[in-house]
Amino acid sequence: MAKRFIDISVALEDAPMNPPHHRPKIEYAAHDDTWPGFSKYYPGVSKDEIVDGKAWASETVTLVTHSGTHMDAPWHYHPTMNHRLKPGGERSSTIDEIPLEWCFGPGVKLDFRHFESGYVATGADVEAELKRIGHTLKPLDIVLVNTAAAARYGQPDYWDTGCGMGRDATLWLAERGVRVVGTDAFGWDAPFSHTVKKYRETGDASLIWEGHKAGREIGYCQMEKLHNLEALPSTGFTVACFPVKIKGASAGWTRAVAILED
Repeated sequence: MAKRFIDISVALEDAPMNPPHHRPKIEYAAHDDTWPGFSKYYPGVSKDEIVDGKAWASETVTLVTHSGTHMDAPWHYHPTMNHRLKPGGERSSTIDEIPLEWCFGPGVKLDFRHFESGYVATGADVEAELKRIGHTLKPLDIVLVNTAAAARYGQPDYWDTGCGMGRDATLWLAERGVRVVGTDAFGWDAPFSHTVKKYRETGDASLIWEGHKAGREIGYCQMEKLHNLEALPSTGFTVACFPVKIKGASAGWTRAVAILED
């Protein structure tokens, strides 16, 4: 049976985005620019002896670990995790400590594109969508959330678009053994602007980063800035999403791919 691969990641690129510090800075050096560095590795070799006189291409990249499609580790959310599973909890895992088996498994897509921007999805919303698509969650299923933000990627309002996954929804998934989730929005929680507005109206600080902070109770990983989820079926695919192994880091850049059997 043939395999079909669907790229569900965005490219790291030096393009306008919010917040500005999430914008990668990429310096490109082409084959004609790098001869001074190239020649240091091959002393005595002249440029006219090399095929077409071309050295190598190289890039220098400056970025934060949360740029582009990336996976957040529990350490990003809180210094401790698993308070529901162990008395007193334990130190949160960093991205280099995430079990590899969490990052390769059956994928499930929740279509939440109909929710308005700023809406905070609940466990009941997740349960209803799973019922609609006829899927019963299994431990280590990888759950991807398709939001309205997908259609706005690259536009100024992407930052403010899409629903978020609240504490209730996040714990509902984690309690059933899900350890990796993902969204095509800027973040797992509702956009900051919507949350700040609700906080100012209610004074309820528990709304702040509520989905992320659920990781204090049960450790889990989340991918943000996924892409192309609308091309996926609801089930019947495998997700490969191994993060870059950065010692002690809160996140790692991730080439997330969905694999379908045709």
